[in-house]
Amino acid sequence: MDLRFENVSKRFGERLAVEIPQLTIRRGEFFTFVGPSGCGKSTTLNLIAGLEEPSSGTLQLGDRRLTHLPPHQRDVAFVFQSYALYPHRTVFGNLSFPLELAGLSRESIRERVRQAAELLGLDPLLEKYPRQLSGGERQRVAVGRAIVRQPQLFLFDEPLSNLDAPLRAQMRKELRHLHQRLGTTFIYVTHDQEEALSLSDRIAVMRKGRIQQCGLPRELYERPVNAFVASFFGSPSINLLPAALAAGPDGIAARIGELQLSLAGLDAKILEAGVVTLGIRPEHVRVSREPLPERWPAEISLVELHGGQTILELQLGGFSLTAVERAEARYREGEKVWVVIPEERVHLFDPSTGNRLGADSPGPTS
Repeated sequence: MDLRFENVSKRFGERLAVEIPQLTIRRGEFFTFVGPSGCGKSTTLNLIAGLEEPSSGTLQLGDRRLTHLPPHQRDVAFVFQSYALYPHRTVFGNLSFPLELAGLSRESIRERVRQAAELLGLDPLLEKYPRQLSGGERQRVAVGRAIVRQPQLFLFDEPLSNLDAPLRAQMRKELRHLHQRLGTTFIYVTHDQEEALSLSDRIAVMRKGRIQQCGLPRELYERPVNAFVASFFGSPSINLLPAALAAGPDGIAARIGELQLSLAGLDAKILEAGVVTLGIRPEHVRVSREPLPERWPAEISLVELHGGQTILELQLGGFSLTAVERAEARYREGEKVWVVIPEERVHLFDPSTGNRLGADSPGPTS
């Protein structure tokens, strides 16, 4: 069943925490709310779980209105950042506890625990206590406790943030495989753009309580609706440069510092903007050691090796630019190079509102 938000808002006194006019999370989706700390994503999850009541609007799961139902009647399971395991209970006891509360028979409890343990590889751990488990094992138990309930919605509030980087990467894969096997709706909250991009069917990017853009991961990365969304995704972050637009011999040209970039494919109406913020992702900046007429001269001011890639900081024409190159290229600080910015990879934003400009601007979020 789909989960629908209709004019949902949450205020704490005068402070607006969440405002979602309309949103549908489809049955069986892996849907992620992502954004910086304090943007309202965890509050949104609490509204779904019934841990907070909305100040206005309705939440509906299929034909059931959730808005004023207590948490235990919503048929949702919550996986917390802190694991929230009972230290005096074994893994089996932690997994069985919600089923005991629900009054299931011993036989039913054993069968559900067995299924969850098998799914998550917890069989060898059933007689251990939380203090005897690693962080990753504790997180599996927390997920297993949610699975045994067989809910319609799984809610995850930054469940991997306490794990180290290699274990986070492993758990991301396990969560994705688990979602594929269960086919149940997963609603996930994170501030980590890498988690959001790698896990999600769709993503809602939040800022100051409002959804900035909602869509497929690739849509958000390739066609961000504004400069905030553009800069939130990508590591290193997108280059955002002030540029002045003018009519050129081949159409529209953008002046960036002392250099000029042809933007021939744009509609002439965009000239009305005058000054824009030009965005180009570091992996789309082309760097070469060969001087050709269409390339800009630059000097490398910083080289950072990141495994299989090198991040370069370039100085050219009165401004700085970040580029990503293969590690084997072996660039050096102080080296003179040549740079190309492909016009088809350029994003233009209004410097005052941050909104995307141009014919391919996305429509309203949904």
